Amino acid sequence: MTHSVVISGTGLWTPEQSITNDELVASFNEYVERHNREHAAAIEAGEREALTPSNSAFIEKASGIKQRYVLDKEGILDPDRLCPNIPERGDEELSVQAEIAVKAARQALDNAGLGPDDLDAVLVACSNMQRAYPAMAVEVQQALGMEHGWGYDMNVACSSATFGIQAGVDAIRNGSARRVLMVNPEICSGHLAWQDRDCHFIFGDVATAVILERAEDATSATQWEVLGTRLQTRFSNNIRNNFGFLNRADPSGVGARDKLFRQEGRKVFKEVCPMVAEQITSHLSDLQVPVSDVKRMWLHQANLSMNEFIARRVLGRDASREEAPVILDDYANTSSAGSIIAFHKYNTDLEAGTHGVICSFGAGYSIGSVVVNRVR
Repeated sequence: MTHSVVISGTGLWTPEQSITNDELVASFNEYVERHNREHAAAIEAGEREALTPSNSAFIEKASGIKQRYVLDKEGILDPDRLCPNIPERGDEELSVQAEIAVKAARQALDNAGLGPDDLDAVLVACSNMQRAYPAMAVEVQQALGMEHGWGYDMNVACSSATFGIQAGVDAIRNGSARRVLMVNPEICSGHLAWQDRDCHFIFGDVATAVILERAEDATSATQWEVLGTRLQTRFSNNIRNNFGFLNRADPSGVGARDKLFRQEGRKVFKEVCPMVAEQITSHLSDLQVPVSDVKRMWLHQANLSMNEFIARRVLGRDASREEAPVILDDYANTSSAGSIIAFHKYNTDLEAGTHGVICSFGAGYSIGSVVVNRVR
């Protein structure tokens, strides 16, 4: 028997601290001024390039971002540091990533009308894990007070949430779970090069959560049936982060910049956007859902121009903010959590029988689309 699966609850945890573009630019430009002054002789001799200041207008035009939420504002805005202050915790303490995951998970459970012991599995899906092992998912499982079941971590960069939804759906359909928690604790400020003008404004921190369960078990007020999921990957170096456990084994000891997020933004836009639009269109076609029936697209929230391009390709016209909600102006790019934030904030106003698409895309390249229909 194949079980129908619904999204019965979502959760969102947002840090208390935020940074506006103006605040970020003031700090970054002070760093640039100090750098250029310190290396003035080398710059004049052509031995080193001068750094270019940033400005808020450039950031908003390039991305659509106006601010971002972060775990630690002070460290990021310190021109001598430009990195969050997030102290390590002892092995007997709840880790930072598990802590924010649990906060989002509890809200999702409340929204679904469930408790931790109603779950069978926990999937932690995000772009970077705080540690290699034990799995973050197993720590979240314990912190929730869930005394049975299983959990594992997965990473497909910005597409982790949609890939995680498919993994959860598959587990329910194949009978290995009745209910699955899929959570995305994204501490993006920790892997961002805040000294790099081309990307210092991109990311923010957040945690999101999704409850997936058999339709016949669900009792929540709002339910979205998962009609189909589709995943696609294609290798590209245009978005990359080389941080890993083998770094310490490299005898050269060089290459620190490549251990943080970096991308070739123009290439990513040109190559990924058509792929995403084509996947959404073909996915809808294969499910026999007319594009005209799609009332909302909860897209990745990496960049405003990317979302507008994709929505235009799919709909054949410009999309309204109601059809393709935008949250990145407030949250910035939150990697895998972006499309889930949009879904969490903008799904309850739609009527039963409404179709929508949750879609994320990013490094890999990776693309995940989830076609849903509101059943309650």
